Amino acid sequence: MSTVKENDVVKVHYTGKLSNGQVFDSSLEREPLQVELGKGQFIPGFEKGLIDMAVNEKKTITIDKQDAYGEIDNSLFQMVKKEQLPPDLKPEVGMGLVGSSADGKQQQFRIAKIEEENIIVDANHPLAGQDLTFELEVIDIL
Repeated sequence: MSTVKENDVVKVHYTGKLSNGQVFDSSLEREPLQVELGKGQFIPGFEKGLIDMAVNEKKTITIDKQDAYGEIDNSLFQMVKKEQLPPDLKPEVGMGLVGSSADGKQQQFRIAKIEEENIIVDANHPLAGQDLTFELEVIDIL
């Protein structure tokens, strides 16, 4: 029986959960995810978890934050004056924002804290600092 190897292209169904059991993403209600291993398109722990799985095999893996989205980087928190925000925006903790740098590159932020004159935005990936659990099922090896 053929199993998943480095650089294979596979179709996989997955359900991703936080350590408290909360589901943050799942492919079960849509088409399976197509993964081309070795291209760096997915977190390292996800790809490693698929290696040696066979078609129709299911397993649950836990990925340490180092092999997921890493630790929270405190240098990615920035203070923004409320007066710099669009006048019709009512900031709320957890709200997503998009900002542009001087060279025109866009970056996504989340509002981490609201102060009287400022907001604190966080540019870390929303899953940074967390261990993740994935339920995997290999659907096909292409």
